[in-house]
Amino acid sequence: MFKTLQPLILASRSPRRRLLLRSVGIEFTIEPGIEDEPSLQIVSPAGAAEKQARHKASHVSSSFPNSWVLGADTIVVLDGQIFGKPSDNSEAGRMLRMLSGRVHEVITGMCLENAGKSISRLGSVSTKVRFKPLSSEQIESYIRTGEPMDKAGAYGIQGIGAFLVQSIEGSYTNVVGLPLCETVEWLEEEGIIAPG
Repeated sequence: MFKTLQPLILASRSPRRRLLLRSVGIEFTIEPGIEDEPSLQIVSPAGAAEKQARHKASHVSSSFPNSWVLGADTIVVLDGQIFGKPSDNSEAGRMLRMLSGRVHEVITGMCLENAGKSISRLGSVSTKVRFKPLSSEQIESYIRTGEPMDKAGAYGIQGIGAFLVQSIEGSYTNVVGLPLCETVEWLEEEGIIAPG
């Protein structure tokens, strides 16, 4: 679908982000870079996601100044509380019980940097997700699959966790981990990719 015209690095460990970019033919290399993200003072959930995305991109961009670097960070927000990845089964269960029968927000912060050109773009995309009411048995059974453990909010909409979701308002790929529409738009505007 797209041809890649300039070197692009994905600063992410997420296999879902890799699959989304590859699904439209974008070529890139992977440099996950830094694993431990610092505790950052934030003013909003969107600000938190954007700062983490910038942290990931800047760390890699400093080592590859002649490449474009894309960093992203996805969080789940309910009543102003940010849900990252659960640390264990107990925390995954707590998150899923809180999300059950409610509408939450999924926010992905994105940062596109080129250190050599002194360009940095920062933004975020938000999607509203409604969960169906969940029984304790459904939650426990889902946790036993192992799927919740490496995902913000303890679920994956593109996997088994699809059964949790009653409806969404906004970008589906954002909930997966990277808003593809906006990402492609940025990459085209910077001349990194073009329709092939």
